[in-house]
Amino acid sequence: MRSVMPEVRRTFDREFPEGAVRIVRETGKPIAQVARDLGGNVGTLGNWCAKDRAGRDGVEGLSTGDAAELKRLRGEVAELRMERDVLKRSVVGWVKEATR
Repeated sequence: MRSVMPEVRRTFDREFPEGAVRIVRETGKPIAQVARDLGGNVGTLGNWCAKDRAGRDGVEGLSTGDAAELKRLRGEVAELRMERDVLKRSVVGWVKEATR
C-alpha cells in the first residue's frame, strides 16, 4: 500500500504575482516559459495574467460579448474625438481667415 502525500500549495506575497505578470507583459515571453523560469504553475500564472488584462482593459466581470462591444465602442469614441479635434482646428482657421 502506497501512502499519498497531500498536495502542498505554495503561497506568494503580493509582489510575486505582480512581478510575474509584469515579466510576461513586458518581455512578451510565453506564460509557460515564464512559469517554468520562476518555478510556478502555468495555469496559475495564466490566471494572474488574465485577471491583470481584464483589470487594465476595464472588462473585469463583463461577458465576452460585452467586452468586445466595449472595445469596439472605445475605438469608435477615440475616432470621433480625433474627428472632432480636426473640425475644431478647421473652424478656428476659418474664423481667423474670415476676421482678417
